Amino acid sequence: MLPADDLGEPVPLDQPQRVVSLVPSITEAVAHTVPTTLIGATDYCTHPPDLDVPRIGGSKYPDVDKVLDLRPDLVIANSEENRPEDVERLRANGVNVWVTEAPKTVPMALDSLKRLFQLAWDVTPDWLTDAEDLWREAKPAKLTALVPVWRRPWVVVGRDTFATDVLRRLGIENVYAHHEERYPRPTLDQLNARKPDLVILPDEPYLFTHEDGPESFPGLPYALVNGRHLTWYGPSLVAAKASLTRALDYGQG
Repeated sequence: MLPADDLGEPVPLDQPQRVVSLVPSITEAVAHTVPTTLIGATDYCTHPPDLDVPRIGGSKYPDVDKVLDLRPDLVIANSEENRPEDVERLRANGVNVWVTEAPKTVPMALDSLKRLFQLAWDVTPDWLTDAEDLWREAKPAKLTALVPVWRRPWVVVGRDTFATDVLRRLGIENVYAHHEERYPRPTLDQLNARKPDLVILPDEPYLFTHEDGPESFPGLPYALVNGRHLTWYGPSLVAAKASLTRALDYGQG
């Protein structure tokens, strides 16, 4: 019986040696774990910084022809970041595509990656074990936060998101954690009406800075954080806990 991806689709996995990743955080994970297998990645796969593989366009709109030209024996995609029609076209051309589910929690993300690496390459990387140990516990909530990830229009982190769970494990409750949408688009007045203890401003996907973002939330403390450490679920999780803790402590100060 073939193993099934996170969405239940059977996918042959037998030590794949030509892998294209359409997910930046998974690209980083593959590059750290089985580096010689990675033969293609998206334009947004920025880590490791020295990654030198052909680029196949964006995550949402990859150039499928470029992917096919690379002759991969495995493409790794994500249910939220990648379009079903691209996955279907790759499969229709005989390419094995493993689709991961958009993780709602840190354990869910790490379990998904562990399963992929064990099934495909019979390996559990040290960074993954370290990340599991670091993020196993959640601290009691000590303050509330608002987490914009875009402006014009404003988009914030909502329910059932990896970033919300990361913050929860650091003792911070997202004020939109129980919203009906995963990425709500409230007005600025609605955002300020939430009256959080802290505004958390990541540097991706929107590049918030001291001059671009905080002025929209007068009187509220804010923290600029590494967006990769807040939203990526690969090897960056090992450094993320200390990095986010420092930034958030500074913001509260």
